[in-house]
Amino acid sequence: MTDQNERTGTNPEDIRAVPVRHYGRWVAGVIILFVAFIAIRSIATNPNMQWDVVGNYLFNDRILNGLVSTLKLTAISMVIGVVGGILLAVMRMSPNPLTSGAAGIYIWLFRGTPLITQLVFWNYLALFYPRVGLGIPFGPEFIGANTNSLITPFAAALLGLGLNEAAYMAEIVRGGLLSVDAGQLEAASALGMSRGRTLWRIILPQAMRVIIPPTGNETIAMLKTTSLVVVIGYSELMLSAQQIYAQNYKIAPLLIVAALWYLLMTSVLTLIQMQIEKYFARGTSRATPEKGWASRMFGFGGGVAR
Repeated sequence: MTDQNERTGTNPEDIRAVPVRHYGRWVAGVIILFVAFIAIRSIATNPNMQWDVVGNYLFNDRILNGLVSTLKLTAISMVIGVVGGILLAVMRMSPNPLTSGAAGIYIWLFRGTPLITQLVFWNYLALFYPRVGLGIPFGPEFIGANTNSLITPFAAALLGLGLNEAAYMAEIVRGGLLSVDAGQLEAASALGMSRGRTLWRIILPQAMRVIIPPTGNETIAMLKTTSLVVVIGYSELMLSAQQIYAQNYKIAPLLIVAALWYLLMTSVLTLIQMQIEKYFARGTSRATPEKGWASRMFGFGGGVAR
């Protein structure tokens, strides 16, 4: 190599690396920025959007009450879904065929029927069971109540959303647990670790890296799915907007108000999901790259994982 440098009269220090020019990226970027500018300008200057009406109703009491109801439904339904999903996943992986079969039938039933049908079913449960109670089978009843007074629209919404979500979370949790190498369970057993400690200290931290991303997606989807409870008359964000524009006929601006609140809530949930993913990805090659929050959210920009 030294002889070759002497013959050519060059030194290794004289060689300068030239970065590759990606002209296609620059052209695509300029086109995207131009289209985005045209779209934003069109939306901002369109008089049919009625931005003054949007501003007037953005923090309206009825809209904010609907927003609180949406957040409440989302949070409680996801708790029911996650807890139920963990239980169903454990049952599905059980060597007992009855336990595994029962979980499989539950998942098949709730994933195989439309959510809107389930919401209506729970809301009109009194058509099938006018009274529900707790007691000895074929014996005396200890506690009982009228189904219509027990299953309110809020309770029906929670049952429909939460139990349906549990079926999907069961498969997410099961997939996360199966992603961990079975050899680690055997190694932990050889070291004398109990099954509970092994699950808590070894299996779950690794499974969470697989479970968290789809769970975050399910939470964001649940936030928007709560709008379906309008069919059973429960008031949430979308129904609040509909009730207002049914009175003043300001349909477009009220829909924009609802859309802006949904976008804000999904953006916050996305940022929370990113932080949780980053926490569970510590110490792995799949750790979240160092990017700005905007590039992480919208997917542009580069970065090198530390």
